[in-house]
Amino acid sequence: MIGQKVRKAVNAVRVTDIHTHLYDPAFGDLLVWGVDELLTYHYLIAEYFRYSTTSYADFRALPKQAQADAIWKTLFVDHSPVSEACRGVLTALDLLGLPVKKRDLSFYRKWFAKQDVGKHIDRVFDLAGMRDCVMTNDPFDDLERPVWLKGYKADERFKPALRIDPVLLGWSSAVAKLIEWGYAVTRELTPKTLDEIRRFLREWAKRTKGLYVGVSLPPTFHAPDESDTGTILEQALLPVCEELNLPLALMIGVKRRVNPELTMAGDAVGTARIEPVEHLCAKFPKNKFMLTMLARENQQAACVAARKFRNLHLFGCWWFVNNPSTIREMTEQRVELLGLSFTPQHSDARVLDQVLYKWDHSRKVIGDVLARKYEDLAATGWAPTDKEIARDVEGLFGGNFRDFIMRGC
Repeated sequence: MIGQKVRKAVNAVRVTDIHTHLYDPAFGDLLVWGVDELLTYHYLIAEYFRYSTTSYADFRALPKQAQADAIWKTLFVDHSPVSEACRGVLTALDLLGLPVKKRDLSFYRKWFAKQDVGKHIDRVFDLAGMRDCVMTNDPFDDLERPVWLKGYKADERFKPALRIDPVLLGWSSAVAKLIEWGYAVTRELTPKTLDEIRRFLREWAKRTKGLYVGVSLPPTFHAPDESDTGTILEQALLPVCEELNLPLALMIGVKRRVNPELTMAGDAVGTARIEPVEHLCAKFPKNKFMLTMLARENQQAACVAARKFRNLHLFGCWWFVNNPSTIREMTEQRVELLGLSFTPQHSDARVLDQVLYKWDHSRKVIGDVLARKYEDLAATGWAPTDKEIARDVEGLFGGNFRDFIMRGC
């Protein structure tokens, strides 16, 4: 009985998807959707090359629809689509009411071609049970930057987050751009240059009104560190984040382009150290940090760190751990170590329609884990009420995040 109530609450809650790569429709073609985008997502491209002997260059030269055709034939027709990425495409089509059993790619294309983007966004948000989502907004993106400079009327469902990887991880290249944009910086991180970096970060944080600042980091990330990255992090970025009460979201563990010929699909995972996170949380107690780690091997240490630092918020099952078996394990471990003081999932979606399957699949797994935990609780004689269950679930699926970004340390 308790388990049924918990699953019902999980299925009913409206989600805040706290990390995506989606865009407000005002950004035009940067918001991607449709079956060809689903099929050419980099997860499926990597899986396609498990079977295909086509050269990487020849595949990249194909038009998107031809790439989608090749992936459909290889992963859905010539082999059963049992991987999570393939199953996700089918779940999305099914939730949209399309006849998956037809196995008719041309039919799906024609259906998407008839859709109005505004109405499609409404439909997807409704079917996914989402109240809003958080974008990833990069001032160094030549397609995105002009939209911010010109200004736009925001769709309130698409919340901004400022991404600063180029400044933090590639200062030797970023310096030329900042000079071009009118900042008095030099390659050497002088006091004046650090002050200008702070000005850049402050101006873009205020321009975007980002809910947090985010950065994706390699498994080799360490702190304290006297490199450009360490200096900018501790002397520019974190002071601005503290000043503006902005959390810094650390996404740690990605190894970029281990197979360069696969481009984005060629990124991989490495086991990181938790000590840099502990250092930052201890040295900067007035700063707020969000953390997700890419390697399964890092999840217990991340939980323990969150137990020790109230300014650290764990979130999501990122990328290579965003599979049902690992989501189940991570959610159970987090509940056992942290109670309900975390955010169990985000979609990381790059294609609008992906939120359909990512939230459908995740709700089922998280709901099952929570049902068992509440049944264990009830077995002690402590029977949670319907109101308490709804409160807890609302926290896990967005409320905890909103509380964290609003409060001070």
